[in-house]
Amino acid sequence: MTRTTLDLTGLKCPLPALKTRKALKPLRPGDQLEVHCTDPLSVIDIPNLIRETGDTVEITERNDERIVFLIEKTNGPIGSANGAPHS
Repeated sequence: MTRTTLDLTGLKCPLPALKTRKALKPLRPGDQLEVHCTDPLSVIDIPNLIRETGDTVEITERNDERIVFLIEKTNGPIGSANGAPHS
């Protein structure tokens, strides 16, 4: 398991969600992505993105300066082949 940090501070909607989606693609199940944002809309956009991807997310920090999400990569979107390896 690896943890990658993605600094998206200063970016506005929709860039945090788009860059988070791109950063999740190469991760393997069990890997974690820590995302740092300042855009208040990211508390809506990133959890919605994670619902689409089927991964798990929690907000680990939220204050006036930033929002930190911890996302864990799972086996893929809901409804995908259960853990089928990618070729």
